[in-house]
Amino acid sequence: MQDQPHPSEVIGAVAEFLRNTVIPKADPLTAFQTRVAVNALEMMRRQLDLAPAAEAAELERLKVILGHDGTLAELNAELSSKIAEGALDLTAPGLRDHLWTTTLDKLAVDQPTYAAYRAALQEHEQKS
Repeated sequence: MQDQPHPSEVIGAVAEFLRNTVIPKADPLTAFQTRVAVNALEMMRRQLDLAPAAEAAELERLKVILGHDGTLAELNAELSSKIAEGALDLTAPGLRDHLWTTTLDKLAVDQPTYAAYRAALQEHEQKS
């Protein structure tokens, strides 16, 4: 496959076409359903653009918190177990920041225009 365009660019172009060409000409039900499809495409595009770096950073934070290597899934499962067992809590070095950062990174993909996300992001950035 060729290097250009990047899959996120293709998704963006399709979303733009649907938003600017299809929706204005569609009946109300089709317009609504197309807006839902556009939102899904835009979320996929953000996933492609943002998730690799966010997941790499999440993995590095987990390695520091837990003190060893593993896959993202393995370390997240271990972290969850340790929190559930009471072996780790928010006083553990780096855990609170890790949980906030991970949550904000996931919201950046899922709901980047959500008002509560924007407020939490701004507050988190001011503390960092």
